[in-house]
Amino acid sequence: MNYNLPELPYIGVDIGGSHITAAHVGAADLKVIKSSLIRERVASMEGADVIIKSWVDALLPLIEKQGEETTYVGIAMPGPFDYEKGISLMKGTKKYDSLYGLNVLEILAEKLNIPTSHILFRNDAESFLHGELASGAVAGEKRALGITLGTGLGSASNCQGKTVDSDRAFIPFKDSIAEEYISTRWFSKRYKELTGKDIKNVESLLESDDQGIKNQIFEEFGQNLASFLNDFIAEEKPDVIVIGGNIAKTWDYFIPEVKKHLQDQHVALKQSIMWEDAALVGAAYSWQLA
Repeated sequence: MNYNLPELPYIGVDIGGSHITAAHVGAADLKVIKSSLIRERVASMEGADVIIKSWVDALLPLIEKQGEETTYVGIAMPGPFDYEKGISLMKGTKKYDSLYGLNVLEILAEKLNIPTSHILFRNDAESFLHGELASGAVAGEKRALGITLGTGLGSASNCQGKTVDSDRAFIPFKDSIAEEYISTRWFSKRYKELTGKDIKNVESLLESDDQGIKNQIFEEFGQNLASFLNDFIAEEKPDVIVIGGNIAKTWDYFIPEVKKHLQDQHVALKQSIMWEDAALVGAAYSWQLA
């Protein structure tokens, strides 16, 4: 659509597996207005009413109206999800199962008292890459891939001229799918296999006293990620890859192993510089592309 910049800021939203982050994003400069940022925990395996309430509680304080103008909301949402219709298709993903089949767009619009036409959904990995392309680690790049490493595995590309979700989390990988080897739960599972003990996340692994186990797990993870990237690179032929998500904050522990096993040494690997802001900006920026 032809769209003039609004006087009101956008609302950029990032829906994670256990949280919601939302903030005003300047319509002119596409920067997160830090003073507005709200982050709330979300019990993603609870009932739909509980989940929706936590989202509304985070978003309602950010809704602004000026005359007949109402804030536009861009939401970075994990898949599977019907982004155009706003219907959740997540099932058996250990998050948001109770939303399956619900029209989240209509529910949120009603509870926020704004038109459905003022809410737009975009894949979270796609939003991350688009934010980094707008003003982050790969700003202005024409051939880039985006990878998010966390509770799930996100992947996106702009190598065909448009930023799109590559949806590679569920491709066959080793004896399962890629996400089972490249996500937080792989770290927890592998640590249990090697030690018989439980860890909650990668941060817990860093606190482990067993340096040998720690090194082994990060080395194996680096090899898994390199193998995944080699196929992705062969298909998309990028110049650069930007990597974000909580696991990417342990960059120095795994990236040397990734670089060692990367087949195309001409592809640059860059750590996110925007982190969660990238998804907020990428989702908000969608309004200028609609």
